[in-house]
Amino acid sequence: MDNDTPPLIVDIDGTLTDESRAIDPRVMPVLREWPARVVIATGKAMPFPIALCEFLGIERTVVAENGGVVFVEATDELRLEGDHEAALAVGEAYRDLGFGQVDLANRWRETELVVSLDQPLEPLEDLAAARGLVVLDTGFAYHVTDPVVDKGTGLEAVCAELDLAPETFLAVGDSVNDAQMFDLAGEAVAVANADETALERADRVTDGTYGDGFLEAVAPYRE
Repeated sequence: MDNDTPPLIVDIDGTLTDESRAIDPRVMPVLREWPARVVIATGKAMPFPIALCEFLGIERTVVAENGGVVFVEATDELRLEGDHEAALAVGEAYRDLGFGQVDLANRWRETELVVSLDQPLEPLEDLAAARGLVVLDTGFAYHVTDPVVDKGTGLEAVCAELDLAPETFLAVGDSVNDAQMFDLAGEAVAVANADETALERADRVTDGTYGDGFLEAVAPYRE
């Protein structure tokens, strides 16, 4: 690698994992040895990307809950944005209709709510819209979230803290919730298993899926 290696912002599920959501062990040394800034950007609650950074031994710079939570260890900045009370109200109303179930991931969420994909989508969307929220289908869960935040606003917040420009970043992801960070990054790469929105917004699409796709996405910067 050389000094031209860009900072990297990367999704977790479907990008660093296999189809069962287990981290591909081959991505670990790549992230650990990346010579520029690494940002982990995910729909998961903050403890998940924080733990990933901890176990990788890299600085904790994370965008969680689809942009609702941003933490930058270098400046000790924690930003929470989004109407969590509205999201919780959606969940309560959804359960009152006889839908939904306890999702352990919600225990640590601070700005949004997740619902299992085996639950009906249309009533969830109606309840969310009535409270000014949207529902994202990431392929792993339904996320009830505030439209004022996304992974793009999260990237902008990280850049503001670290005096970086979003257009200097290489972004790698697989889902609709990666689209806004794709729009801002200098190069956006979708892995081959990505959904239609991510594929359309990417500058480049890999031949490989999941962890294979991530390794392919970053390969030009590791030669």
